[in-house]
Amino acid sequence: MATKQIWLNLPVKDVLKSRAFYEQLGFTFNPRHDENDNTAQCMLVGDSNFVVMLFPEDSIKHFSKSEINDTSTTSQFLISIDAESREDLDALTAKAAAAGGYIYSEPEEIQGWMYGSGFADLDGHRWNILYMDMSKIPS
Repeated sequence: MATKQIWLNLPVKDVLKSRAFYEQLGFTFNPRHDENDNTAQCMLVGDSNFVVMLFPEDSIKHFSKSEINDTSTTSQFLISIDAESREDLDALTAKAAAAGGYIYSEPEEIQGWMYGSGFADLDGHRWNILYMDMSKIPS
């Protein structure tokens, strides 16, 4: 079997508020898969247009046949994205804070060749942003 694409289905409390949050960060949406109400939105991430579907929590409960974890006390996964530069990382971190997200990790140098930060979105899902300076990777 050949898999062509992977989609992340993200449970959110309010699909349209979540869309507005991610739009403020600069993410784009595919109108072909979007619903105009609060049932689903199709967010595209990165050059390869990785799909993140925003679904109401009840829909995810129905699809997965399980409860949604409480993101105020647990983290089931960490979504990592890259930045093109330190400045881009700083700008995205600031946008996340301005849009109502929680910065759980301020921008900092990591291992001498990475620069990273982290934010939680409106629903507490944690995102990790990394800029990797390939010229500084230890040999």
